[in-house]
Amino acid sequence: MANKKNKKETAPDLPTAAENDMTPSATITYANEVVAIIAGLAANEVDGIAGMCAVNNNLLNKNRNVTRGVKVEIGAEEAAVDLYVIVEYGTPIQRAAMDAQENVRKAIESMTGLHVVRVDVHVQNVSFEAENNALQAGAKSAVLEAGEDPVKSPVQEDKAAAQDNAGQEAAQDQGEKEETEEKNEA
Repeated sequence: MANKKNKKETAPDLPTAAENDMTPSATITYANEVVAIIAGLAANEVDGIAGMCAVNNNLLNKNRNVTRGVKVEIGAEEAAVDLYVIVEYGTPIQRAAMDAQENVRKAIESMTGLHVVRVDVHVQNVSFEAENNALQAGAKSAVLEAGEDPVKSPVQEDKAAAQDNAGQEAAQDQGEKEETEEKNEA
């Protein structure tokens, strides 16, 4: 045990924060894009946020450019963020917005050390995609349980007919090609 105490006493003092290790002439600056990426990713992690929305109301899902729908203002030691979001239908909007604010604040402060003075959430739209997908999945499972063929839309029927016609034409062309080759060989 005496050895452990000696090791602790002889260990050099390590800085506890980045400020302690920096000289007055050293600075770290962040591009607005960097903070916007952090904010966009953090906002998209929140349950109930369907996606981001550009200021002109274009829908962007969670897999698109994460800086769209995010505006940041960066000072020397502070940041302010505006999020333009689309919430999922059925989600309590205040809860989703507050969760997004907290997640964005924590992500920016922990990754950059900047103090986030505000995160304003602007709800631009409501997405019914999750509800529609659930309804479609329920309808498909009901049809399959009943043992019936799923009903095809007119567009799906047209595509299937076009594929069948293309397959028949290809087979017919192959048959004609083989006949022509046989005649040429004879």
